[in-house]
Amino acid sequence: MLPSLLLPLLLLTPASSATSLFVASYAGTVTSLSLTENNGNYSLDQTFVSNDCAPNPSWLTLDANRGFLFCLNEGLETVNGSLSSFKVNNDGSLVHVQNTTTISGPVSGVIYGAPAGGRAIALAHYTGSAVSSWHLNGGGNFSFNQNIPFTLDQPGPAAERQEAPHEHEAIVDPTGRYILVPDLGADLVRVFSYDHTLKLQELDPLRVEAGDGPRHAAFYNPYGVACEGCTTFMYVTNELASTVKGYAVTYEANGGGLSFEEIYKSSTYGYLSTPKGNAPSEIHVSPDNRFLIIGNRNDSSITVPNLDPANSTQIQSDTISTFALNEDGTLKFVQLAPAYGSFPRHFSTNAIGNLVAVGLQESSEVVILSRDITTGLIGEPVASIGIEGQITCVLFNEEHALGSLGV
Repeated sequence: MLPSLLLPLLLLTPASSATSLFVASYAGTVTSLSLTENNGNYSLDQTFVSNDCAPNPSWLTLDANRGFLFCLNEGLETVNGSLSSFKVNNDGSLVHVQNTTTISGPVSGVIYGAPAGGRAIALAHYTGSAVSSWHLNGGGNFSFNQNIPFTLDQPGPAAERQEAPHEHEAIVDPTGRYILVPDLGADLVRVFSYDHTLKLQELDPLRVEAGDGPRHAAFYNPYGVACEGCTTFMYVTNELASTVKGYAVTYEANGGGLSFEEIYKSSTYGYLSTPKGNAPSEIHVSPDNRFLIIGNRNDSSITVPNLDPANSTQIQSDTISTFALNEDGTLKFVQLAPAYGSFPRHFSTNAIGNLVAVGLQESSEVVILSRDITTGLIGEPVASIGIEGQITCVLFNEEHALGSLGV
């Protein structure tokens, strides 16, 4: 018989717990999901839907510490895009705070500034060929700061995709002093500093090879410390060239910007043959700082079972690549794993790194894949759910875990 003092502790031990995720879809919705785990078994359920970022939500930026979510509407069939904000409730539901018109085509946003002071969000505008920034005023409210438009003197080699600048992502460097924006149309990674007003000031960019079409980027500090004198690398997925490139990053004196030396290049398939039409998408460094994960769209290179239990057919799946990160900034190809559907436009990992949430744009599905944190290998799906429309972004929301669901 168990000692009576242990019984209260056992009764307080949760047999089931859950976290929430947010999903954006071109159908006009932002959806909250509940991912529940019970003794190793997972379920994924829809808990809330908002239409307040319609018509074409393209990106979600989570301000986790303050409990707000920012949504970008790309405005595929409208003259302008828009920026919306939501308060995140503890159950993962959302309360709409504000919506404001922007330049057309916002597809990525990142928060920058002083953690305890003035902050802003920078937006990359694909069709609008611009970067904009908006002051964050607290409570989910924001106000206009600036627009920075760009032009091209002549189209790039991939004329249909490089007829104009196409800003595709906005990220901050590890020190938080610079904002970087891959420009697919201009074959640049633009670099910006900012002053006390949080206005962005353009510095010398990284110029990539003509026709690369840089889409997204990620930073890596191999020794786990971020500073201007620390060893720093940056990796860029090139959508048009289907490559990943690594750069050694040097910080210029007196806030003068960043310089880059290319140290690595390969297909996003590593040493494997790259299917024609492959278009790399998202790129992330794993939470343990040991692996680089890249989404591949339109390759259809692996046959997998249909996730619908009522359908026994096999489907052709796009893929997710994993590379090991070396201390010298080079990469070692580890795995090409199925995404279990078509067009993994976006993915995110949970904080531990043992789960990968994949947003399958053309399959209209969110799939949660298992991942071995020791080997970096991505495994089979543990849960999935269909979402109306083309999925554009999926984020874990672990700051607002749903907690214990029972004993």
